[in-house]
Amino acid sequence: MHNLSRLRGFQELTSVDNALQKLLSAVEFTLKKTRVPLLNAQNRVLSTKIIANTDLPRADRSAVDGYALKSEKTLGATQTKPKIFRLTRENVSDSNQAKKISTGNNVPHSADAVVMLENTKLVGDKVEVWSPVARWENVSRKGEDLKKGDIAIEDRIRLKPHHLGLIAALGVSEVEVYKKPIIAVLATGNELVKLGERIKDNQVYDSNRIVLTALCKELGVEIMDLGIVGDDAVEIEKKLKNAFEEADGIITSGGTSVGAPDLVPQVVQWLGKPGILVHGIAMRPGMPTALASVGKKPIVLLPGNPVAAMLSFEVFCRPLICRMLGLKSTESRPVIMAKMKRKITTTLGRMNFVRVRVTRVKDEFVAEPISARGSSLFSTMTSSNGYVIVPEDQEGLAEEDVVAVHVFDELKVMELDV
Repeated sequence: MHNLSRLRGFQELTSVDNALQKLLSAVEFTLKKTRVPLLNAQNRVLSTKIIANTDLPRADRSAVDGYALKSEKTLGATQTKPKIFRLTRENVSDSNQAKKISTGNNVPHSADAVVMLENTKLVGDKVEVWSPVARWENVSRKGEDLKKGDIAIEDRIRLKPHHLGLIAALGVSEVEVYKKPIIAVLATGNELVKLGERIKDNQVYDSNRIVLTALCKELGVEIMDLGIVGDDAVEIEKKLKNAFEEADGIITSGGTSVGAPDLVPQVVQWLGKPGILVHGIAMRPGMPTALASVGKKPIVLLPGNPVAAMLSFEVFCRPLICRMLGLKSTESRPVIMAKMKRKITTTLGRMNFVRVRVTRVKDEFVAEPISARGSSLFSTMTSSNGYVIVPEDQEGLAEEDVVAVHVFDELKVMELDV
């Protein structure tokens, strides 16, 4: 922990890694299972391994349109000196016979190769072969993809279209997946106004709840929308108590600083033990984040500043939700290496999350810092497409430093004059 009591009233700050570990250790991850039709399984987390119930392919199959034949008889074939084969509709019982075959069709047991259609010419009831083929060329062998009893797909992974295709190829029509956890989202603050309502000079629209809900949905959870509530401890407690009856976890925004109206951590302490695990984290932005657990269920208390809330979500809610979904590991943002376009200074003693805009220039990626400050400025997120993490013991980045960029939006390619 860092003794930074001078910083906005926090007596001490906990490192990011220690804070996350405290949260994950305090939560009980109870994973429930359900069965869903294969067509409804996309992006769900598989709870049980898929074991191949048959060989794939189930038989030797042609990988091309052409003619099945015995490969040894094609040796030396050219367009000027083709090898001639008699057509047959049965098995290739004779070494001078060939059978027309389409992609995916079973190869006759007596054939051991398929010559591509474009390397042949049909002449009456015979076919000229212009190119030699090796044994089993253009043939997908039985069990080449999977042998019966093989693990086709490991458990605790998110099912993507290619997974669904393989499961379908095995003839499986439904799969067992983990039930989606329910995450309750609450925004707090007297200054918040619902979208569509008239706004006053000292008010702001409720945007955090929208973006946090979207980030949760992106990960594939069910949402319980708790709406917004003012700085009223009784109302906040009522909302959170009701949520705990159904939700598996709660995310709040606002009311986490050490000022007088910041009531959420105080209310969480009333709900039950262990209560607040960490309040004040050595990160920028996101220092006022608090992490809690009540009855083994997690509560993540995010700051009211939009950028701080979004980046704190990435650091704490993303790994937490991935565990709640049943995934084996956290689905992190894609990471690319890029060269810093200019120098930037960061705060020593805190993990800094620097927003950057990455572009590809010729054969390298270049990261331009957008802002190391401005945790209330949405535009620093919409103008960037990734962030760089600067460790607590490092004071800034130098121009042309090669850094790891966590990408959350599209990369741009700089148009260059030819």
